[in-house]
Amino acid sequence: MDKRADERMDEQQEQKFHQMTETPVSRLICRLALPCIISMLVTSFYNMADTFFVGMLKSNSATGAVGVVFSLMAIIQAVGFFFGHGSGNFISRELGKQNYEAAGNMAATGFFAALAAGTGICLLGRIFLEPLAMLLGSTATILPYTKAYLQVILLGAPWMTSSLVLNNQLRYQGSAAYAMVGIASGAVLNIALDPLLIFTFRLGVAGAAWATIISQFVSFCLLLAGCARGGNLPIRISRVQLKLSYYVQIVRGGLPSLARQGLASVAAICLNRAAGAYGDAAIAAMGVVQRIMMFGGSAMIGFGQGFQPVCGFNYGAKLYHRVKEGFWFCVKSSTLFLTAVGALGAFFAPQLIALFRDDPEVIQIGTMALRFQCVTLCLSGWIVMSNMMLQTIGKTAGATFLAMARQGIFFIPLVYLLARTLGLMGVEMTQTAADVLTLLCAVPIQLRALRELDALERAGK
Repeated sequence: MDKRADERMDEQQEQKFHQMTETPVSRLICRLALPCIISMLVTSFYNMADTFFVGMLKSNSATGAVGVVFSLMAIIQAVGFFFGHGSGNFISRELGKQNYEAAGNMAATGFFAALAAGTGICLLGRIFLEPLAMLLGSTATILPYTKAYLQVILLGAPWMTSSLVLNNQLRYQGSAAYAMVGIASGAVLNIALDPLLIFTFRLGVAGAAWATIISQFVSFCLLLAGCARGGNLPIRISRVQLKLSYYVQIVRGGLPSLARQGLASVAAICLNRAAGAYGDAAIAAMGVVQRIMMFGGSAMIGFGQGFQPVCGFNYGAKLYHRVKEGFWFCVKSSTLFLTAVGALGAFFAPQLIALFRDDPEVIQIGTMALRFQCVTLCLSGWIVMSNMMLQTIGKTAGATFLAMARQGIFFIPLVYLLARTLGLMGVEMTQTAADVLTLLCAVPIQLRALRELDALERAGK
């Protein structure tokens, strides 16, 4: 029985290889991107759900607490993306080389490493709960709400990190539909549970946290089940490799994601601290803007996620012309889309902010910040697609720098510099300035990578 199952899996993986390396690139990316876009949009909805329903409590402090803990959730996501992208990039290249054994070993190694890391975050976070809440940027008035939300979110860290690994590994295998089912199911459940736990069971801000971790656990179970179907690599503890070479590959493939997500968390903390000088309304407004912008860019990121397995498979198969074709297709499409989204976001900025917090001061601050960010939203197409391609083909240095630039190298010093020189407006325009500087770096770095692909193609390597 096991032998027949293995033979069937080999046939399915062989079919997937031909699909990934022979289907016209634009059609293949669109097909793989559709479930990724749906996953990202639904995920963004449920990321915003906590902010929306907590905002109905009519408390700037409660809304601000969700924004403060968002930076901790970014750290948890950073760990998940580190192991997920680190193992997933390797898996897609090895599948492109038709090296199925190494790919399967990496799938198990990345999953169990993330599960262990998430457990560590949970234990340490709950031991140092109040210092952690203050470190994240909580003020004295927000602190009780932050602790109530944070202590529950930490319980879900183990399966939140490992869910992200499963999601990314499935995507990199070209099985985005399985990833979509797992993520979307949990997202829909979260949206249903939020009002039930917050208002019906009167759990307040803690109810939003319970809704999040329960829905994440359901996603985890569905994603784990998806790994045993459709020719995907099964997760088996017997295949875990305690070898340095595997962890080196995870670091190489995952470091850009860790840098990007980790610095996004640090940037959120810095933003909360800078905005905190202008009161709880400023913290609440910037938290709302963060969630809206995440939703605005989610479709573009989902589109890029459809490109990543195509990039990895074809780079591993030495079909460099397909890698380049996919990159240019994604850049053109995403830039056009983001230009339209940015224009709509700027025009309807007050109405969007009011959806989450109908407070005049929050709306005023949030509207200005949102309009600033909408102006440069179209630049993200080149920045994000370049970063995704560099990371997938193993260009760790360039990918890591670009991952660090937007919300780290440029954002962190700028938020303090502009706040000191321009006051609240400086805080509101920080992300815009960081986006422009990041693009100026991303263009030459990516053009150099494309020239290197040209050289490999000419040399036939």
